[in-house]
Amino acid sequence: MPGPRARIRKVGQPDVPSPSRKEPVKSASETFIGIDVSKAKLDIHVLPGDQAWTTPNEGADLGALVSRLAALKPTLIVLEATGGLERRALAQLLAAKLPAVAVNPRQVRDFAKATGHLAKTDALDARILALFADRIRPEVRPPLDEENQELDALMVRRRQVIDMITAEKNRLSASPPSKRVVRAIRKTIAWLDKQLDEVDGDINGAIRNSPAWREKDDLLQSVPGVGKVLSRTLLAHAPEIGTLTHKQLGALIGVAPLNCDSGTHRGRRRIWGGRAQVRAVLYMAALAAIRFNPVIAAFHSRLIAAGKIPMVAIVACMHKLLTILNAMVRSKSSWRTEISS
Repeated sequence: MPGPRARIRKVGQPDVPSPSRKEPVKSASETFIGIDVSKAKLDIHVLPGDQAWTTPNEGADLGALVSRLAALKPTLIVLEATGGLERRALAQLLAAKLPAVAVNPRQVRDFAKATGHLAKTDALDARILALFADRIRPEVRPPLDEENQELDALMVRRRQVIDMITAEKNRLSASPPSKRVVRAIRKTIAWLDKQLDEVDGDINGAIRNSPAWREKDDLLQSVPGVGKVLSRTLLAHAPEIGTLTHKQLGALIGVAPLNCDSGTHRGRRRIWGGRAQVRAVLYMAALAAIRFNPVIAAFHSRLIAAGKIPMVAIVACMHKLLTILNAMVRSKSSWRTEISS
């Protein structure tokens, strides 16, 4: 009587996987590179093959490194964002048309812990970055042009000068006992105020010299509650505005509420991550909009009447204001209350 036939494999015969089994297919030619960045040196790790070496983080050595990596024809190169120290290497890699991207160090550290790699050295970090490139494959973003880099640098410098002015004013408010110290602090504040005026002038000039930026700046500032600071911050630190959906932009800036649920537990929604420098300016603009923008003011009143706590209502107004600005830039339309409402 015919029945199922047993499959017999001879000893030593290789185990051939079943054609019906779905397994990930990886090209043998794919190469992934991780670069751990520090001020003095770069640690590089290449997968597969586990090639590893160190090179100084300097101009001439960076050129030689780019040539060496280009010869490997990498599928993806991942660097860890390190307070701006990675910018020079990343710029040269992108200029050489190599697929390179800087990623959030928190994501890489979480990935390392998830894969059981708890030890941390520069060489190990480079290998984790290469493994991260292989498993996660973050999207390569196009580099900013020179104008965007200039505006971004000016806005960063403006924030630095404001922080220094705030620090000096805090020292002055402590009423130092020495009159000489008080005079020195006041001279420093006066000099920093001049620096701030110069930086603001440079930013205004950069905006007015660019027709595209000038148009977006005028659109954004047509909204009640939105001034120069928020407009220029969005142009410099959120150039994606107008090209993403409102959900994508909200998540990018960090004003989209994130769930915290498990089983029958329903946790409070919280905002998390995103671009903190944009979110801080957006918060102040939302406070102004709650007072002077009829659409945002009415929205805020409805939330408070519904029992929302004040901070939740303010964050919701931040999200709504950002959504309105994104739609205006995308459609190139000025503020109109009847449409926005």
